[in-house]
Parts: sequence; structure tokens; C-alpha cells
Amino acid sequence: MSTATVSEPISGDKAYQVRARAALPLLVRQAEASAPLFYSDLAEELGMSNPRNLNYVLGSIGQSLERLSKAWKSKVPPIQCLVVNKSTGLPGEGIGWFLVKKADFATLPLRQKRAIVEAELQHVFSYPRWHEVLEALGLEPTTFDFTAFVNKARGGFGGGESQEHKALKEYVAQNPRVVGLGANTPRGATEYLLPSGDSLDVSFSGNKIWVAAEVKSSVSAEDDIVRGLFQCVKYRAVMEAVLLTESRPQNALALLVLESKLPQSLIPLRNMLGVEVVEGVSPKNA
Repeated sequence: MSTATVSEPISGDKAYQVRARAALPLLVRQAEASAPLFYSDLAEELGMSNPRNLNYVLGSIGQSLERLSKAWKSKVPPIQCLVVNKSTGLPGEGIGWFLVKKADFATLPLRQKRAIVEAELQHVFSYPRWHEVLEALGLEPTTFDFTAFVNKARGGFGGGESQEHKALKEYVAQNPRVVGLGANTPRGATEYLLPSGDSLDVSFSGNKIWVAAEVKSSVSAEDDIVRGLFQCVKYRAVMEAVLLTESRPQNALALLVLESKLPQSLIPLRNMLGVEVVEGVSPKNA
């Protein structure tokens, strides 16, 4: 039986209901930012060690929104479809119960699944009543003020490239698997120049996807990592514009590659900006 039908609404004391009450304000934040997020990223922000346990959490949210839709006599979009699998880019199969009303979502062709989910995401992003939803369920919107981080990140970029940064950049260029590409992928180009005047630390350009890696070595401070997150947002937009002008599919990805771990304080910012971060990449471990 699907966890979507087994899960109970969020007004209870079971562990997944407590987590559902913590998760829904985060999903509202993501909806307002028009930014889906991975199961693993949401689990990390909630302090959960196993992302698989989110199935009950998201099912509980879905049941609550279904009840609210009936009470309001107005459809509340299934906000839980914002949470997607890193490999497929799709929500778990349980989302089908909320999208196609008990039809077997798992048996649909991949193209049809993507079309259904994409349509629902547009409803989620444009829905104007998310704060009313939170209020109706007795929840407060989440508040994160990154002003101090952003102001600090506006500072200078330092005096040139460090040896640590250069070594990490070269290592990533020679190891495409670091950014999720196959071992047969050609070596990445370093300092790849964009028409905006920016340069990508590492660029892997293929027929199906263009992947950029912004790298930050172990000597990078928190403010430099914040800059890296914003640089990824910028690079992705420019890369998509380049692909558009070349009449190529706009399948571009800009990742932040860290030699260290992402500071706990920056996890909400990463999720809000929709930037994928690869942690613990070091030439020393090769």
C-alpha cells in the first residue's frame, strides 16, 4: 500500500507528522522561490539521516492538503511534488495518488510523468495562498535572513588564485565523475570563457548536457562559499542563454564543488537558491 494513502494528516504526534509540520514551511519557501529540491537536501535540513523516511512525511503533507482542498472547495496544489529524486528529477511514485487520482503513476512513460509533474509544479509556483495554507494548519512561515552572509560576500575576492584552488580545479577537470558524469566524458576545460565575461572554473560540454563546476578549496571562507552559490545561479542563467542562442536544448547545470563540507548555516540558502553542492572532493584523497 502506498505511503501516500497510509500517512495521516500532520496534526498528530507520530514522528513523521512532527517532521511534516517542520517540512511544510520549508516547502512553502521553496515554492515561493520556484525551486524544487532533492530528497537528500530536504532530509539534511530537517536533520534526518535517511531521506527514504520522507515518504511518510510528504504523504502526510499531501493528505493535509487534500483535506484542506475539500474544506475550501478549492484545489490546493500538491506542494510535495517539489521534492525530487536526484537521479530522475521526479518525485517519488507515491505522488501519483495526488496527481492522477490513484492511476498507477509508476507505469506511465517517463515523458508523460515529466509533463504531469511539470504542469503541477507551475501550479505550485503560482499558487498565491501558501501563507493561508500554513495559517489554516496552525504553522508559521519559515524565516531566514541571509543579509549578513550576503553583505559579507560582497567584499573583495582576494589576491589571485591560490595553489589549493588551482589543484582542486585541475582535479575536477580530470575527473568528470565528481560532477556525476561518466568516466568516458572528455576532460573538462578550465577557465572556460562565457560571453558575459565570466569564466567557468571547469566546463564539461556534451551533446545532452552542459555542466559547469565552480570550485572552492579548503582554504575558502564562508563568505567565499556564499559567493560560489550565487555564482552558480548566475552561470546557469548565462549558460541557458548561450544554449538558446545556439538552438540547442537548454539543459545546463552549474554545481558548486567543495573540498570541505558545506557549513550547516548555509544549507537553507543552498536549498532556496536551488544549487547542487558536491562536498568533500579533494585531490589528496585521489
